[in-house]
Amino acid sequence: MGGNRKYNYPQKLSIIRFLLDAEGIRKNPIPYHEEYFATFGDSFSIKVGFSKYIVLSRDNEIAQHILQKNQKNYYKSKFQSIYLSKYLGKGLLTINGDFWLRQRRLIQPAFHKQKMNELVVNMQLTVKDELSGLLKNQKVDLFPIMSELAFNVVAKSLFNFSISEYKLQRIKYIIEEVQNFLIKEIRLPHKAWWFSISGQVRKHLELSKENDNIIREIVQERKHSDLVVSDLLNMLLETRYEDTGEGMSLEQLVDEIKILFIAGHETTANALTFILHLLGNHPEIQQRLFDEFTTVEAESNNIIEQLQKMVYTNAVINESMRLYPPAWITDRENLEEDSIGNFNLKKGTLIGVSFYALHRNPKYWKNPDVFDPERFLGEQKKHSMQYFYPFGAGPRMCIGTGFAIYEMCLTLFHIVKKYRITSCSDKIEFNPLITLKPVGVEVIFTDR
Repeated sequence: MGGNRKYNYPQKLSIIRFLLDAEGIRKNPIPYHEEYFATFGDSFSIKVGFSKYIVLSRDNEIAQHILQKNQKNYYKSKFQSIYLSKYLGKGLLTINGDFWLRQRRLIQPAFHKQKMNELVVNMQLTVKDELSGLLKNQKVDLFPIMSELAFNVVAKSLFNFSISEYKLQRIKYIIEEVQNFLIKEIRLPHKAWWFSISGQVRKHLELSKENDNIIREIVQERKHSDLVVSDLLNMLLETRYEDTGEGMSLEQLVDEIKILFIAGHETTANALTFILHLLGNHPEIQQRLFDEFTTVEAESNNIIEQLQKMVYTNAVINESMRLYPPAWITDRENLEEDSIGNFNLKKGTLIGVSFYALHRNPKYWKNPDVFDPERFLGEQKKHSMQYFYPFGAGPRMCIGTGFAIYEMCLTLFHIVKKYRITSCSDKIEFNPLITLKPVGVEVIFTDR
């Protein structure tokens, strides 16, 4: 871009209006985003101070540009790289640049489909065990059940069965405590001084260190043992950098494992809660799922083959994640000035893309608020996939996508085969934290 070229941005939301809305945005930004998109169009901007711009968009062209077409010019913002890394360390989720690329190339083979297939048997055992005590014929709060299930699937896929229940629950507690505090830090930057002097920052940093120590002990025990175990920890220990032939340092392993816990646990728990709620309100779709499970079971007793035949199940999962994407928003900051469509952006512009809003944008989706898995079948699927970002897109697309899909398919398989699901409400509440978290979702399970 020429040095004399004028910068121009989407329509501006006044900083005064933004500040007046700030408390409501802190509690739940999504209704405010919807209102701003309705007023300004698919993108709007805010000028902060004399020269800093923030853009929020539900435009597919902008999403494609920053995540794929010109992704080398866009780094994860300081919100992610600084706030998150303070507690979560320097793993795939929080790092940028050459270090990120090196780590991605190192870890990617551990998530190859063939490697994921090796984890399926243990994954299935964990899912069955977690669902064995499901309460029937009464209202149950769904998210805590799915959270416990998803956490244990990740933990036992990472560490097989070589971790004590106390350590497992302690890791879970710390992750939840730290995430809740992170949200406060990000959404209330003007209270940073209070968080510091009141000891809250110190408390959560100490919790994070405790988490590091627990994971470090587990890794060291495995390194010094003669166990040959088919789990993610073993796969990560076996990885080697292309240039040096060396494995990851202990500290880097700890950081990557923390990221896998966070990214692999809560997003899947959220997604499963939303899916089961939607199935509970759509018995005809639930019945079609049951019919598919009956068919695939009759055709094969090999779990991998069964998973590969779950076409309608995948469509149900995709349509639920369209309506309620667990990773509901992402942001990037441009390293150099850039043009996207009619907009000329200064270096250092913060661009947020709301996947929640993009997935409901009537420009791309017919009847966008309707739950319709047909969107992800046959010819319709080609159209839908152009505007679908449940796991991000481009080189930074979620490394655990295959793992998450397997886990969700197995969970639905074991629930729907055995139970009918009835939702206790047509509506669903959620809290947009780092992930889109369902709140107070109640269902009733009854025997088929």
